Amino acid sequence: MSDKPSYLGLLNSLSLAETAAGEYLSCWVAVTPHEGVRSVLSKVAARETEHGAAFAKRITELGYTLKTKERDESFDKSMAIASSTTLTDLEKFEKLGYKRNPKKNDADNPDVFAKFFFNHDIDPLTGELLGRYICEERDSGRLLNACYAQLVAECEAGMSPSGAPADDRIAALDAKIDAVCEVVTQLRDSLLTTANGNGAKVKTKA
Repeated sequence: MSDKPSYLGLLNSLSLAETAAGEYLSCWVAVTPHEGVRSVLSKVAARETEHGAAFAKRITELGYTLKTKERDESFDKSMAIASSTTLTDLEKFEKLGYKRNPKKNDADNPDVFAKFFFNHDIDPLTGELLGRYICEERDSGRLLNACYAQLVAECEAGMSPSGAPADDRIAALDAKIDAVCEVVTQLRDSLLTTANGNGAKVKTKA
């Protein structure tokens, strides 16, 4: 009977997937103009990268070696989307599938992570690592969902991709201010003319 852990394949798959996610999320962080998005993605990307390394480390502790494989078209597509400077953050959320609401997780509706522990052979140290991973993944899902909701709200409010008022709204405000200044200037000139016509001495500041 083989002593090879029955969950070794799971650890290997998680390590590769988390490492890949950390890579393209880091690329997204580097190009986003939105400070809020950058903050959330930086935290999630750091988690993903650490998860990949932690699972690879656990595999070596069990006496085995991480089995790598060539990146497929799915990774290349995700990397292209994440590193794009033409797509908005909102579009990236939607194309990468991060707009999904975290599913309710209970005894009647277990998420995919709960199924990891259907394997009763998992040793305590690996179980501890998986437990932390699951909690962080669920929290990352909540963070990403909240970030996406904020982007949707900003878009509906006419904000720019950076989270600031859109340029056209700023231009409109500038135009209104200029118009008010023009009216004030005309009123001042009119008052000065009237005062001078009445023989009053008017002092003006340079």
